[in-house]
Amino acid sequence: MDAIMNWVSTGNLVDIGLKILGAIAIFIIGRMVAGWIANLTQKAMERSNMDDTLVGFIGAIIRTMLLVLVIIAALGALGVETTSFAALIAAAGLAVGFALEGSLSNFAAGVMILMFRPYKVGDVVSVGGHTGTVDELQIFHTRLITPDNQTVTVPNATITSGSITNLSAQGSLRVDLETKIAHGEDFGRAKQIIMDVMTSTPGVLEDPAPQIVVLDMLQGGVSLGVRPYTTTDDYWGVYHNVLEGVKTAFDANGIAIPAPRTDIVMVKDE
Repeated sequence: MDAIMNWVSTGNLVDIGLKILGAIAIFIIGRMVAGWIANLTQKAMERSNMDDTLVGFIGAIIRTMLLVLVIIAALGALGVETTSFAALIAAAGLAVGFALEGSLSNFAAGVMILMFRPYKVGDVVSVGGHTGTVDELQIFHTRLITPDNQTVTVPNATITSGSITNLSAQGSLRVDLETKIAHGEDFGRAKQIIMDVMTSTPGVLEDPAPQIVVLDMLQGGVSLGVRPYTTTDDYWGVYHNVLEGVKTAFDANGIAIPAPRTDIVMVKDE
């Protein structure tokens, strides 16, 4: 009992009480400041038109990191040696980084995609060996819906490691088709028939205007490039309908296509 009274009289209890109160004050005030800084950062990112997913994710990371610093400061106010504690956190972070190397690569790639926006939800893209409509854009992966209605999840690191083709970026998409006419056919008449088919096909845009170009001079005829423009939503409908329309129109107007031809050379023995 005398030892306890001596300990109290020397001011140890008062010092501990003050340290506890200081640590509590640091924690409460620090948590408020951390929340204020995180909210301020999120608002700044929102004003810069950054993606909402990225804004929320970065805001949560900043808030967590600041809260860890506040806890370390509060422990330091209690007299706890924080140097070893900080080293432990750093070592744990390094171990987690090695364990999640692939996920961190996808995260970094997702941040780049969300910041630079090479595509957005609803765009038709060709990435990572897949072509489809972007259905979901997350921090670790991108989900596509392919033309045959399959769902493909592509890791973001795979996307940024290769080329990204955004088929929706220009607002219109050219459909590249090919047809052939025989050498004896009226070239101008055949072109007009093809143009009439394109302009009357639903989904074909007036601007840019459809085009017909000569691709090659063949042995039995001429190869023509048929190039209507359309939107990504109407691409496959235009693709198939224009081909069918050209076939039907050629048959109705008696336009012949090159027939398979084989030249046989007969050599007379002397």
